[in-house]
Amino acid sequence: MIAQHELEQLAADLVQRAPHEAGDILSARTDEDALAALDLINPLVAQQILRELDDRRRSELLASAPVEKARQWVRNQEYPEDSVGWLMEPPVAVFRPQMTVRETIEGMRKLTKKAFITYGYVTDEQNKLVGVLVFRDLMLAEPDKKLADVMYTSIFSLNPSMALTDAMKSTLNRHFPVYPVCDDGGRLLGLVRGQSLFEARAIELSAQPGAMVGVHEEERLATPLKRSFWMRHPWLQFNLLTAFIAASVVAVFQNTLNEVVILATFLPVLAGQSGNTGCQALAVCLRGLTLGDLKSGEERRLLIKEGMLGLLNGVFVGLVAGIGMFVYAKMQPGAQGNHAFILALTVFFAMIVSCLVSGISGVTIPLVLRKFGFDPATASSIFLTTATDCVSMGTFLGLATWLVPR
Repeated sequence: MIAQHELEQLAADLVQRAPHEAGDILSARTDEDALAALDLINPLVAQQILRELDDRRRSELLASAPVEKARQWVRNQEYPEDSVGWLMEPPVAVFRPQMTVRETIEGMRKLTKKAFITYGYVTDEQNKLVGVLVFRDLMLAEPDKKLADVMYTSIFSLNPSMALTDAMKSTLNRHFPVYPVCDDGGRLLGLVRGQSLFEARAIELSAQPGAMVGVHEEERLATPLKRSFWMRHPWLQFNLLTAFIAASVVAVFQNTLNEVVILATFLPVLAGQSGNTGCQALAVCLRGLTLGDLKSGEERRLLIKEGMLGLLNGVFVGLVAGIGMFVYAKMQPGAQGNHAFILALTVFFAMIVSCLVSGISGVTIPLVLRKFGFDPATASSIFLTTATDCVSMGTFLGLATWLVPR
């Protein structure tokens, strides 16, 4: 087996790479080194790597792993990837309620040579969790006392099918280092360390900013150039297509732009402000979806709120932008200066409509993606940019065509 510092470096390298790349690294390592490295990393990441291994290599590792660890890995794969089940470790320090304190302490001495133990767990003959043991109470209790007399019977446990978000929220005020995982019947299935739970949630959250702009969640700093290119480039091509859609909206009003050239100056202003308004709404919606704050049935309330915020922001931003257009138009010679007030009104109303629609779009786009089974964070900003550009430019140029005399 490799030295400890080399093992820690291997584990750090696995975490920094996409699961399939980490799987390739482990394929070239001995079973002993691969298993030791998987033990050092977050259980969720370890499960992702195991899933990416080919069947032969996975079978080799499972055969070489301790029986309880191998069984736990296989059992964990039965649950969704973003669930508590993927984080479970084999239960250790499990005892029966009729055992004495003396017998339990003797058993603990042997177990601590093989595993790091935080709590003891008491189960009945059906493996139903009936109590939790704290070392302090165990050491201070009379040696001949039964565990049923010293264990805590008020038990907090997690369900293996529980989403990581829900599990994290339920443990925020508890701060236990380890949580038992039980099925609906109360049977002990495994353990989840608090550190592993929050690490797994942090890994998922860290992938969101990149996903919003088309960066694949598997891409890491160590991902090779060629693979990074093929992960990102398709989204850029798609973004180019959506940019052509926005450009086609402007092309429809080409005659208006030719006759009222001053309008071109304010097109980026409209697009930028409406885009920022939409991104704010998008960030709030994604945060609500990620943290579980946006419950089913509350979408309409969020939609109304962001629409109202877009409207209010549009009014005040539009007022400033309208004044800016009025001043700028007055500085221009000829008809554009004479129509400064109408141009200012055009900017004002276009900004209101653009920000209103942008706020609504920032909520609607991720909700629609989720409804159709897609990741709400995946390239949401690309769709949002298209919507805001088309609406802002179309509204602005459409109003100008209708209101500004030529």
